[in-house]
Amino acid sequence: MRSKDTLLRLQRFRFEEKRRQVYEIELMIADFKRKQDELDQQIAIEEGKNGVSDPKHFNYSMTAKALRDRRENMSHSMANLNSQLSDAQEAFQETEKELKKVELMVEKEAVPGTHPAVAADHSAGSNAHR
Repeated sequence: MRSKDTLLRLQRFRFEEKRRQVYEIELMIADFKRKQDELDQQIAIEEGKNGVSDPKHFNYSMTAKALRDRRENMSHSMANLNSQLSDAQEAFQETEKELKKVELMVEKEAVPGTHPAVAADHSAGSNAHR
């Protein structure tokens, strides 16, 4: 039974780790989106100062061009993060399934020969009489 408890703790740890990874990637994407919006505003301000909004125009602001390049790099990074998020969500769902399997296995072994729900009810009932 001890090895089953260790396995259960390990699966719970993996589950929480995958959940944390998904959360952190989501936070990074949200932060990049916020920064991207700020860059859009800065580009608009810079273009307004110069009066030229066409990046191909010879008199286009170098600052605005640099901001556009930075925004483009950020877009590529966000696409990469979205791919990582998709992979992390799949891994999280897989780990969640594995955790449920281990929990059922441990629960079944708590009371041999019974359905897991009956085993849980049985153990809860026996604790009430103590």
